[in-house]
Amino acid sequence: MQIPLLQTTRRGSALWFSLAIAVSSPAYAQSRIVLPAGTVLIGRTTTALQSATAQVGQTFETTVDESVGADEYTIIPAGSRIRGVVTVARPATRQQSGVIEVVFDRLSFSDGTTLAIAGRLTSTDSVERRQIKADPNSHVVLVGGRGGIGAAIAGAGTSGGANNILSALGGLLSEGRNVDVPAGTPLAVELDRAVSLRGRGRMANADGSTIYTAAERVRAAQQALASKNYYRGAVDGTLNNATRRALFQFQVDNRLSATGNLDGRTAQALGMSLSGGLAGGALSGEESSNVRRDAESLVARLRSDIGVSSAGRLSSSRTYAQGDLDLWFAMSAFADNAAIYEQIVRNGGSRDAMVLAGRALINAARRVDTALPSARTSSVVQTGWTGLRRQLATIDATQS
Repeated sequence: MQIPLLQTTRRGSALWFSLAIAVSSPAYAQSRIVLPAGTVLIGRTTTALQSATAQVGQTFETTVDESVGADEYTIIPAGSRIRGVVTVARPATRQQSGVIEVVFDRLSFSDGTTLAIAGRLTSTDSVERRQIKADPNSHVVLVGGRGGIGAAIAGAGTSGGANNILSALGGLLSEGRNVDVPAGTPLAVELDRAVSLRGRGRMANADGSTIYTAAERVRAAQQALASKNYYRGAVDGTLNNATRRALFQFQVDNRLSATGNLDGRTAQALGMSLSGGLAGGALSGEESSNVRRDAESLVARLRSDIGVSSAGRLSSSRTYAQGDLDLWFAMSAFADNAAIYEQIVRNGGSRDAMVLAGRALINAARRVDTALPSARTSSVVQTGWTGLRRQLATIDATQS
């Protein structure tokens, strides 16, 4: 079902909702992936939304049907909820249609964590979306009786508030019918500003709902769009408004969900090779943390084995061999490298960069492999290193 949307505008300052990005759980201090401004999320209403009964301040929820991934990581699992809040509610009269305005302020996950957002109501209808985007200082309201999603859009008004919105709509309210949004109706929510989300595991296979934001993917999309005469801007890997408009028009022409997102379905339709990029894997944020912690523990044990103080002082009563110091240097360097790798993985970004970082970490591990046989160290260190090497199997093809 499509929902009637009407747009009003004001001069001077935007009526779009400001985004307060706040993290409500310490779990979000883990690996972060940025979902950029302009991203459109689709959720289905869990209850009916009707202007005859709606009240200002009333909340409602939409449920995300498909898991949303970004650059090969799941960031919004299916079943997550986007909360809406009614900001304007007026029932229909004999002379005027009912009106509802909503904002979206919270994203909730099945594990109980929440993320404060601010989102706008938008549309995936091509005609309406062009009208919405024609004025950046605009906002969208639901109006009873306007057939289709955004069948009519009006621009007027010099300030916000319910009275000004109603005044701006004018004759478009003449049908005298209430807004009636049944449960299960899809709503399109556009984010105003970037949202930082925790990666919830690497996706085994990217699918149609995966959103690509990495520069190399965006650059490939820009090249494909340019070759098809949809895009005329710089091929710079920046997901800017011009790129989103080109994506949107391509989606409309190819009967895809017109969100302006560079999603998996759009990438495939553009002929992009989603299996491209550097070959190789990457550890998850939790796995990279385990490697770093285990490496630091091994360095501490090795220092104890060869009699090195916490200040780096060597024991005067011990005779050192070259192999002892080679291993100490190699193991210490690996632990430092593991900490850098953990930061790269947890900060997200380019997958190719993570593959390259993994290769660099493996090179550091191989220096430990080379030094270990010549060193006089305990079985604890040797066994610990064997276990740590197994943890690196994902990013080292030579490990089983």
